[in-house]
Amino acid sequence: MALEELYREVILDHYRNPRNKGQLDTPDATAQGVNPLCGDEISIEIRYDGDVVSDVAVVGQGCSISQSSASMMTEAIKGKTKAEIEDLVDKFRTMMSLDESDDTGLDPERPGSVLGDLEALQGVRQYPVRIKCASLGWNTLMEALESS
Repeated sequence: MALEELYREVILDHYRNPRNKGQLDTPDATAQGVNPLCGDEISIEIRYDGDVVSDVAVVGQGCSISQSSASMMTEAIKGKTKAEIEDLVDKFRTMMSLDESDDTGLDPERPGSVLGDLEALQGVRQYPVRIKCASLGWNTLMEALESS
C-alpha cells in the first residue's frame, strides 16, 4: 500500500470513528471555532489535572479533514502539559506550512516518527484552501489553552 493511501485510510478512520467525541461534565477550558469559508465547526473542552490534560472532548461538524484532524489532535494532547502541547502545535503548524524551507523534522522513510497519525495530514498542503480545515481544531485548542 502506498504511503498516500495509508494516510488517506488514517484520515477516513478518524472521520468515521472520531476519538474523544462528546462533552465533559466539568471542563476547565472550552473554546469554539468556525471556518466561515466552508462552515466547519469545532467545540473543544479540556479538563486538567494540575498542568496536564487529563481529558479532552470535541464536538463538531464539517469535512473529513477538519473532523479527523480534531480527532487526531485530542489523542495527541492527552497526558501532555500546556508547554508540550504548545510545542506540538508549533510542529503541526510547521508541517502544514506552505513554506518549503521549513524543516518539519518529518522523515519520509519513517512515517509517524515525529507526529504519529497527524503526519497523515501533511498531504493537505497540496490543497492550500484545505489547510484551514486541518488547522481549525488546533487554532480552537490554542484558544482553549489561553482561556485557562
